[in-house]
Amino acid sequence: MDYQVGIVGAGFGGLVAALELKRANRESFVVFERANELGGVWRDNIYPGCACDIRSHFYYIAASPKADWTSNYATQPEILDYLKDVARDHDLRRHIKFAWNVSELVFLEREGCWKVVNQTGESVRVGMVILAAGPLNRPRIPTLPGLSGFKGTFCHSSAWDPSVELAGKRVAVVGTGASAIQIVPNVAPLVSSLAVFQRTPAWIVPRGARPISGLERWLFTRLPFTRALVTSGIYWLMEVVALGFVGNRAMRTLLTGLARRKIEKEVRDPELRKKLTPGYQIGCKRILVSDDYYPAFNRDNVRLVTDDIREVTPAGIRTVDGKTYEVDHIIFATGFVVADPDNYIRVVGRGGRVLTEQWADDGMQAYLGTTVAGYPNLAFLLGPNSGPANSSAIHVIESQIAYVMQYLGELENAGPHACLDVNPEVQARYNEELQQRLAHTVWNSGCNNWYLDRNGRNTTMYPGLTSRYRRLTARLKLADYAVIRSASATRAAPGDTTAIARAPRGALRARTLSPRMD
Repeated sequence: MDYQVGIVGAGFGGLVAALELKRANRESFVVFERANELGGVWRDNIYPGCACDIRSHFYYIAASPKADWTSNYATQPEILDYLKDVARDHDLRRHIKFAWNVSELVFLEREGCWKVVNQTGESVRVGMVILAAGPLNRPRIPTLPGLSGFKGTFCHSSAWDPSVELAGKRVAVVGTGASAIQIVPNVAPLVSSLAVFQRTPAWIVPRGARPISGLERWLFTRLPFTRALVTSGIYWLMEVVALGFVGNRAMRTLLTGLARRKIEKEVRDPELRKKLTPGYQIGCKRILVSDDYYPAFNRDNVRLVTDDIREVTPAGIRTVDGKTYEVDHIIFATGFVVADPDNYIRVVGRGGRVLTEQWADDGMQAYLGTTVAGYPNLAFLLGPNSGPANSSAIHVIESQIAYVMQYLGELENAGPHACLDVNPEVQARYNEELQQRLAHTVWNSGCNNWYLDRNGRNTTMYPGLTSRYRRLTARLKLADYAVIRSASATRAAPGDTTAIARAPRGALRARTLSPRMD
């Protein structure tokens, strides 16, 4: 075995994991990063206006706080610089293997460890794997007839090409989600014409973006308790707002009124206002924050197109009503594959089971969004159904890492070559209740959102507040796991010692058992 722990990904999740291992004096770890630089989504997304939609003073790693943000919503360059500072200040770079694109993870049952294989066939063996690749790394580009014959240029928002000059060009933006509402107002003043193709409008609330004054930065740096107070206030406000997504109608009504007033105030044309007003419950799709998206549609060179796209022609985009919009450049702001396992890393567990095949049959699922039965010594960060309702993903990651650190401790207590595998009954019971609770959330209220997989199962969101999720992950219960001590899968815990090894694909499907999540 080459390392005790292998971490896949050097974005926020991977750096949080690496930092906690360092803080625990665990130096035998390696971070596998596919690119030549760290940063994850904050390295990849460089489109105009790219910024965080969580307030800056709740968007940092707790073990390495940042007091001198220059804006209350940090921009992509500032966040990327922060991540580089974290790696430098805590000597994390020497643990990172750059340009090491993990193509396969294979559990070696005889050795009780994982073989991590990269794109060239090179492999490393680690005792435990932490998958921190994140949910926003598989771009979704719609399959449009004629795209290959388009004479202009096109890109996905996460693969922005800064060498493409947009000034004076005819540009189309396909999609109206979180990246589009940042791209549109920043591109509109540059181009000769901008056509925004909307399938479904988004609910948008005020952002209130502003610079952070020098006095505030001085206070946050010299008097850390002031920053802590601000952080606490932001967190609990987001928790209150999140109640609207998990059943509180009064909060949804309040948010809906806020969003409607924003449209009425900022969009001049009544017909355009109707097209930009959603017909679904607020929160069913991700609520967006922006101060300048709606005003962009008041410009003479910006047009909203709500007819479906039929095809891409050599000169532009043709909609189902027969109209053709001539464009020089197409920006696909169409998000990512999140709810389905398409193009996910190949993970081979006990008995040769393949995680993507299992998830394709049963839906993506895990225990506490972190561990999966049949794949011992493997932990996910932001795994299935751990997405926060209206909070920072970093808070969830830190909850999961606290759990993973306990997992590592239990592995060491179990002795050399031991493995921990979550009991399938525990995982099934957890997911059964989780899906029951999701049925009563706004995400499952009928709109078409990226939280649902192709079978309509919500595999993305956690049906509660992040404060509750933190309590659930605060203590690892060893009774939820079986300790595997040999290649024959002998178990220290009571129960069927061979059930996981011989279970056919599909056997881990959630079943009706007495609900228990704590």
